[in-house]
Amino acid sequence: MILPVNRAALKHHAADYSLIIAGAFLQALSYVLFLAPYKIVPGGVYGVSIILHHVTQGLLPFFPDGLPMGATALCFNIPLMILAMKKIGLASGPKTVVTFLLISAFTDTLSIFFGSEPLVENDRFIACFYGGAILGLGVACIFRAQSTSAGSDVLARVIAADSNLKVSNMLILLDSVVVLGGLFVFRDWAVPLYSWFTIFVYGKVVDMFQTENPSRAVFIVSEKTREIKELIVDRMGMRGTFIHGRGMFEGKEKDIIFTIAERKDLPRIKNEVKSIDPQAFVSTMHASKDSPPPRA
Repeated sequence: MILPVNRAALKHHAADYSLIIAGAFLQALSYVLFLAPYKIVPGGVYGVSIILHHVTQGLLPFFPDGLPMGATALCFNIPLMILAMKKIGLASGPKTVVTFLLISAFTDTLSIFFGSEPLVENDRFIACFYGGAILGLGVACIFRAQSTSAGSDVLARVIAADSNLKVSNMLILLDSVVVLGGLFVFRDWAVPLYSWFTIFVYGKVVDMFQTENPSRAVFIVSEKTREIKELIVDRMGMRGTFIHGRGMFEGKEKDIIFTIAERKDLPRIKNEVKSIDPQAFVSTMHASKDSPPPRA
């Protein structure tokens, strides 16, 4: 029996993976041609990889030019991904795996073709500006495909899930530690100063191309509010509140869960809520996250 082909789903997946390929290539281009040659450390796994690449130059007989950045990042990303899937689960798991594999492959392939020479000689400012912009464009493509490149993003979510820290604050802390690690290793204040400027440019470009509001208001109607509250607060590190209501048909008192979520977290929320209560009703709408919802 031949199953019918869902053309809309195939088209959607093709568009997502095309964006992932483009985004992975742009990120690799940024690392190889702009950031790594000038020892600019943009935080995250690739910031660590850039540091190790320079530190190991001339030390290893198998890698006289230093550890390959893509393969080094892969050695960090694989265990981080396994840890994240065990601790918090990842709805975008398959896409994330494809993403960080492609970034690693593109990074090391481009390094073979272009070596360690910068695209623009003797101009670190131009390198950090355009490196940050191209990196941001690549990340925006990957976010549009509802994927991530793993690394410090998933580590921040794992740590935040076991603490009271916000994921965004944890991510800033982890990236700052990596940037300051560049200062410690290279003993040059220009390294963190240019690196933080690169991170600033990268963040602004991601915001520019994030055409949809990244925040969503989420309303959940379910009989299992306690279990869903544990999912949102304890496992995802988010905040929310209960809204008391009354059903119009049977007139029963109900607690409606309200929270603000980032767009990339919506697939996980919906999937896990449905696994807790298949009869749950989940509604989302655009929201402006000027302030967090009150603690319940």
